Amino acid sequence: MKVLALFTAVTLAVTAPAAPAQAANPYERGPAPTNASIEASRGSFAIAQVTVARSAVSGRFGGGTIYYPTSTAEGTFGAVAISPGFTASQSSVAWLGPRLASQGFVVITIDTNNTLDQPDSRGTQLLAALDYLTGQSSVRTRIDATRLGVMGHSMGGGGSLSASRTRPALQAAIPLTPWHTTKSWTTDRVPTMIIGAENDTVAPVSSHSEPFYTSLTVAPEKAYLELNNAGHSAPTATNVTVAKYSISWLKRFIDNDTRYDQFLCPAPSGSAIQEYRATCPHS
Repeated sequence: MKVLALFTAVTLAVTAPAAPAQAANPYERGPAPTNASIEASRGSFAIAQVTVARSAVSGRFGGGTIYYPTSTAEGTFGAVAISPGFTASQSSVAWLGPRLASQGFVVITIDTNNTLDQPDSRGTQLLAALDYLTGQSSVRTRIDATRLGVMGHSMGGGGSLSASRTRPALQAAIPLTPWHTTKSWTTDRVPTMIIGAENDTVAPVSSHSEPFYTSLTVAPEKAYLELNNAGHSAPTATNVTVAKYSISWLKRFIDNDTRYDQFLCPAPSGSAIQEYRATCPHS
């Protein structure tokens, strides 16, 4: 009997199933990142684009361009809407479309209803663009509507702050050299990276980016990156630093991808960065 009992115990030990491994992050998209991969002009995803006619979204925003990964083999993607600044068209932020989409996002760069629209109006239009993406666009089935973010340049950056305050369910915001007459964003609950420019004379960091960042007292995570020796228009042309840390922020908070923590904390430095402040993402 003792031999039988011992045999039974050994058999159970051998045949009992192993404890299930911890589930991988279901939102993770693309290979493990490296400095080279997030500095590259394109990521690992092949992309396509489609034009959104102004007439198709009349009154909501001024039309735009959608950039999206062509393969859905890894599942759905998070989405980002990007607004240009005062007097500008989507062409001023167009470089970000393929750059971000090829890293595994659906991206819409928008024209505004009027090039003179103020920041809060741009915020409303960013949200309308996200709603169009997830509800009506030809790529809506490729998007996870719970994983959305906003970006914008200048007044579009101010618009991304406004959109975040209006819709706290957003997963990430990146105002680029933002401009807004409102300086306090104490009710904004969206993880936000503000990118300012040292030599910005249109939206000086001392009266825009820095007070915006400081006021984000309830945002679960926040960061402030100041571009060294750069002006207000720095984010409107291909900029490796803007791209690298925008990708890292969007991946970390839209995709919950902690593989990108390494680029955000400890604080990045280098000749392109004048200053960096952050709360450091918590895994």
